[in-house]
Amino acid sequence: MITFTVVTITYNAQQVVERTLNSVLKQSYSQVEHLIIDGASSDNTLSLVHAYQVKSIEKETGHQIRITSEPDDGLYYAMNKGILQATGDYIVFLNAGDCFPNEDTLETIAASVGEQELLPGVLYGDTDIVDDQGHFIRHRRLVPPKRLTWRSFCKGMLVCHQAFYARTDLAKNHLYNTQYRYSADVDWCIRVMKDSKREGLPLRNVQAVVVNYLDGGMSIKYHRASLKERFRVMCANYGLILTLFMHGYFVVRSLVKK
Repeated sequence: MITFTVVTITYNAQQVVERTLNSVLKQSYSQVEHLIIDGASSDNTLSLVHAYQVKSIEKETGHQIRITSEPDDGLYYAMNKGILQATGDYIVFLNAGDCFPNEDTLETIAASVGEQELLPGVLYGDTDIVDDQGHFIRHRRLVPPKRLTWRSFCKGMLVCHQAFYARTDLAKNHLYNTQYRYSADVDWCIRVMKDSKREGLPLRNVQAVVVNYLDGGMSIKYHRASLKERFRVMCANYGLILTLFMHGYFVVRSLVKK
């Protein structure tokens, strides 16, 4: 059976983390390693996390839950810790506030790969946007293509990061570039897809909504800085000429204008 490593990054997340933990707890799929990487929270986050661990044991989910709590240098440093600790076949980041939409979400994703089949480099799906109460707002504006390639992200991040399941062996070759503050996830996904291409591994659309994504986040709060950094990421991966062609000269001018 395919094994999944679910990584949840937390820091003073008591308002939103419980529903994330409960969505993992309810997963019918047993082959789950859940890594909770906490940045030394000072609120009630860790109490909720440890209570969740107890519930998972009592419910006999079969999930392996590992908790780390220590100061770190930010989100992408914490995510790198998750990659280095991961032991599953695939790794996905489900951060505080984000949830699996159904109890059989991981069952659905696992079923997209046939027995004895070479594991695809990436499994990916659709995303719904929810509010801070977990209520549906809308489908994500950018829709994953039926056939994803590493060049697809030149048109934007067509697959939400939390809907992107990377083979863990590939992920370990590509830690997040912590020089980026807002867009290291975009850069990481592109590099994983490039590696999949080199290895001759397909990228598979599981054709299902695989995450409920909490509206907001760093890239929304720091929109202008995020866009400027995204442009740097695109240039690094696709080159200046292609990036200018895809995004348009006047759009780029608006991003770099002081």
